[in-house]
Amino acid sequence: MQLSDHNSDEQLIKRALSGDKAALELLISNNQDWIYNVAMTFVGDADEAADLTQEVLIKVITKLDTFQNRSSFRTWMYRIVKNHFLNMKRGKHEVSPPTFEQFGQGLDQIPDESLANYSFEVEEKLLVNEAKIGCMKGMLLCLDREQRLIYILGELFEFPDTVGSEIMEMSKQNFRVKLHRTKKQLYNFMNHKCGLINKANPCRCHRKTVGFIKLGYVDPNELHFQKDVLSQINKVVDKKVEAYSTDVLDDYQKLYQAHPFLKSPDKMASIRRLLSTDSIKETFNL
Repeated sequence: MQLSDHNSDEQLIKRALSGDKAALELLISNNQDWIYNVAMTFVGDADEAADLTQEVLIKVITKLDTFQNRSSFRTWMYRIVKNHFLNMKRGKHEVSPPTFEQFGQGLDQIPDESLANYSFEVEEKLLVNEAKIGCMKGMLLCLDREQRLIYILGELFEFPDTVGSEIMEMSKQNFRVKLHRTKKQLYNFMNHKCGLINKANPCRCHRKTVGFIKLGYVDPNELHFQKDVLSQINKVVDKKVEAYSTDVLDDYQKLYQAHPFLKSPDKMASIRRLLSTDSIKETFNL
C-alpha cells in the first residue's frame, strides 16, 4: 500500500466540495489509517490514538475548503496533525513522561520471570511481541513531542526533508539536524539497554513480559498491537528520496519499521453525524 496519489485526493476534494458525500467519505477512508498509525506511535495507546484520529478528521473536514493545492493533500493533512498533536492536552502517558534514564531504571526494576511458569490463553510469542512493541513505543515517550513527530515523519515513515520540513514548518537543515539528534538519543539508549540488537545487554523481552502483564502494560486478553493489522510499516512507506547522514545503527530503524501498520477504528459513523450538521452541509453544498 503506497501513499495515495495527490491528484486522486485533489479530485476527491473537488467532488466533495461540490456536494459529493461519497467522495468525502472515500477521502477520509483513504487517509484515516495513516493518521491513526501516527497517533498510535505518538501516544502509544489505542484508545487515545482513536480519539486523536477522530479529532484530526473533524479538523480536516471543517478546513477542507481552505486547501489550496500549494502542497499535496497528505502534506497539508499532516500539518493539521502536527498542530493538533503538539498543542493538545497531555495524554495519560504524558502526565509524567520518563527520561531515558528513568525508563531504563524502570526496566531494571522489573524482575526477570519465565512465561513457562504461567498459563495464558494467548500464544507466548504473541505476548512477547506485544511486550516488545509496547516497550519500544514507550521509549518514544521519553522524547519530547516535537522530537517524536519528527522521528515518526523522518525515520519511521521516511518522509524526505523537503516534506518533513514543510509539515514541521522549519528549514530542511533544521529538520535534518533535529532528526539526527533524536535518532542518536533514542538509539544510543537502546544500544546501551536493549538486548534486541546488542546481545551484550541483559534486558530481554521474554524475561520482562510477565512483569509487563502484572503492571498492566500488556493485557493478554487485548493485544492492541496485533489485531487489525494491515501490513508492516516498512511495507507501506514510500522509498526514501534522499538518505539522511547519520552515524547511528540502521538496525534500530528496521526494528521500528517492522512494527504493524494498523487499521484505524471505523470513524465513519461519527463523521456522518458531523456531515448532517447545518454548517458542514453549507460548506459542502449537501
